[in-house]
Amino acid sequence: MRIDVLTLFPKMFEAMQESIIGKAIENDKLTMNLHDFREYTTNKQRHVDDYPYGGGVGMLLMAQPIFDNIKEIERTSKVEKKRIILLDPAGKKFDQKMAEEFSKEEQLIFICGHYEGYDERIRTLVTDEVSLGDYVLTGGELGAMVMIDAIARLLPEVLGNNQSAVTDSHSTGLLEEPQYTRPAEFRGMSVPSVLTSGNHELIRQWKLKESIRRTYLRRPDMLAQAELTDEMRQMLDEITLEENEN
Repeated sequence: MRIDVLTLFPKMFEAMQESIIGKAIENDKLTMNLHDFREYTTNKQRHVDDYPYGGGVGMLLMAQPIFDNIKEIERTSKVEKKRIILLDPAGKKFDQKMAEEFSKEEQLIFICGHYEGYDERIRTLVTDEVSLGDYVLTGGELGAMVMIDAIARLLPEVLGNNQSAVTDSHSTGLLEEPQYTRPAEFRGMSVPSVLTSGNHELIRQWKLKESIRRTYLRRPDMLAQAELTDEMRQMLDEITLEENEN
């Protein structure tokens, strides 16, 4: 996958090129190109923003530097199909389903905004307007970094264990079950005996039921949208009775 980021602060992304993202880049699973779109402005002052027509508070990003930067990316990229993503508080809320959708693309271009907003004509370039949530950040860089991380870890062979992304919370529609590692006893707290029993079927059932329980208690909104099998529905009924008794 090729990722291009239009930003006024490319150094913010340098830390991303460590850990899993860095390994993906090193192993040619991902390329990430950072573009300071101030380099594409045509005015002598190197301004990328200006006052809005009709008045108003704040400054708007100008269309010209963004258009010219995108044009240059398209000139150098051999990818025909791509998604151009505008980071905007008014956009569709980013979630795991969207991350999975984006992870199947050959190229993603992120436009990170600043100031009060965008010249509306910039939106004619984009395929997706995306927001991290119902709050406002000082710029789009942090949002882009979160999205890139969530997307990149879904690429084939990026994670050491390909099942990790499949079983993650939100990928399955449920939260992950409680997990434990050594030692089996720690400060009076014990690992559930089923996990050390060696009985794979009982372990599977325990993990599934506790995953449903955690989702039931913490994110019932997710549980309401999850596709449950007959086995899972039976477990949910048991959990409901158990939790009501408690």
